Amino acid sequence: MNELRRRLLRGSTGALLAPWIGSGLLLPRRVLAAEWNRTAFTANNAPDALRAYGAGSATESRDISINAPEIAENGAKVEVDISSQIAGSRSIAVFADRNPMPLCAAIEFAGAALPYCRIQLKLAETTRIRVVVRTTDGKSYIAFREIKVTLGGCGG
Repeated sequence: MNELRRRLLRGSTGALLAPWIGSGLLLPRRVLAAEWNRTAFTANNAPDALRAYGAGSATESRDISINAPEIAENGAKVEVDISSQIAGSRSIAVFADRNPMPLCAAIEFAGAALPYCRIQLKLAETTRIRVVVRTTDGKSYIAFREIKVTLGGCGG
């Protein structure tokens, strides 16, 4: 009975997907990941990554909240909450100064979305993280937080 069920499912799946495949509706047309900022994500130091991201002259702000542990027992998984009280926040980017590639994440927000994210970072060693918030008018703001790592997560 299981073999009959498997044949029926296999045949019905193929029959249902055939018109979609034939019409080209299941073929990817545009890959959103292709629009990533390659130079910022592959930079080897924080100043180069910030410059490539377009935040080389960001203004320091207290309106960016970074909730992270002061001491992380394992750098392989450090949970960080970030929120912004800056009006018109459009994106949040996180940089870890001493990681092999400092830009850890770049998150874009649409419309009236709350500028909040919770991410898990992988930190190589004790480092300062920088959070850059961009607004709809193109301005960049930055906040800092030092995180002490007792066991490195990037091969350390």
